[in-house]
Amino acid sequence: MVEPYLKIGDITIEWLGHATFRIKSKRTVIYVDPFVLDSNAEKADFILVSHEHYDHCDDEKIKEISKEDTIIIGPPSCISKIMGNLKVMHPGDKLSEGGVTIRGIPSYNVVKPFHPKDSGGLGFVVDFAGIKIYHAGDTDKIPEMEELANENITVALLPIGGTYTMDEESAAEAVKMIQPMMVVPMHYGATPQITLDADLEKFKELVGNTAEVRILERRA
Repeated sequence: MVEPYLKIGDITIEWLGHATFRIKSKRTVIYVDPFVLDSNAEKADFILVSHEHYDHCDDEKIKEISKEDTIIIGPPSCISKIMGNLKVMHPGDKLSEGGVTIRGIPSYNVVKPFHPKDSGGLGFVVDFAGIKIYHAGDTDKIPEMEELANENITVALLPIGGTYTMDEESAAEAVKMIQPMMVVPMHYGATPQITLDADLEKFKELVGNTAEVRILERRA
């Protein structure tokens, strides 16, 4: 079943397409990798950017959803390209503000050339008082994911489109490492610039009973 959004307590998670998510509580609006936006997108309190590639670090889209006090968080390679209230984050760094804790997680390719480990790419764990959402960024299955098994991740947002990231098989293996309650696939489908095919049924079958697979409707 395809759902328009995922609701956990007072947290709403919307997939806008590609790697772009809008995560909302009653007080806070967070965007991750705003490359795909819906019309009249609401303004952000936080914008999280995983790495410098144009389909994740889009200066015009970031401006569109920014207000004067929006906090923009990302690695140095992206932060150097944009303007605003900027906070540089490295893997392992943590920021707590406005009732939300955001932590940088390593995100990189193991054998592919697109996202080297030394480029500083990020995933994020966003913690709303115990509801923990992990956005993996553009990554392969990496050893650091094993550490997340101890964190009681509520929802893992994982790429499955292959080519630049994990495919269905390696993403399912990552789910078994992370042990989240739920998993939402991302970084597949079509944008005007990129098309990444994925077999959602195959992914669900491979994940099995490890986690609940939630398929979200693209909102933009």
